[in-house]
Amino acid sequence: MGYLNHLSRYRLMPRSLEAIRLVNRAGILAIVTTNQSGVARGYFSESLVHEVHALLRSRAAEAGARLDAIYYCPHHPREGDPPLRADCDCRKPRPGMILRAAREHRIDLARSYVIGDSLADIEAAAAAGVPGILVLTGYGRGLVEHQSDRFRVAPLHTAEDLLDAVRWILAREGIAVAAGAPEGR
Repeated sequence: MGYLNHLSRYRLMPRSLEAIRLVNRAGILAIVTTNQSGVARGYFSESLVHEVHALLRSRAAEAGARLDAIYYCPHHPREGDPPLRADCDCRKPRPGMILRAAREHRIDLARSYVIGDSLADIEAAAAAGVPGILVLTGYGRGLVEHQSDRFRVAPLHTAEDLLDAVRWILAREGIAVAAGAPEGR
């Protein structure tokens, strides 16, 4: 939560790696899309974004999990200097990162889900034609409890955290994953 302006502030949400591992075992792509306007705002460098992503991938690998891709938007429409001050299509709630991931990884968006903790996540999902699932971790609980009137698009489901969201999706899709099942693609 908030701007991660130093690698020492990086924290993984509990049960996240278990959720990613479960997605991997189900043969589903695990892709992250993230707004990082702190780059445009001058709060941190783009190199820190890459360091955080490398640390995330490393921690995932240590836990037997894998992220298939990470997409980020460093832009802000009103702050910073060009080219980072930009009204781009990649900044959520616009669907640019989701659509790019779909093109580059041949993803069938009709059979996909977006899981996120913000209005921007749920709105980007809807703009891409993908159901959005809201998690109560991160900003999610505050949104539900104090800002539910701001929802222009309702999430398909609300889950306690990433692992509960993944389990809900797998149950909805009828995908059973054994604990020791081999990973697929």
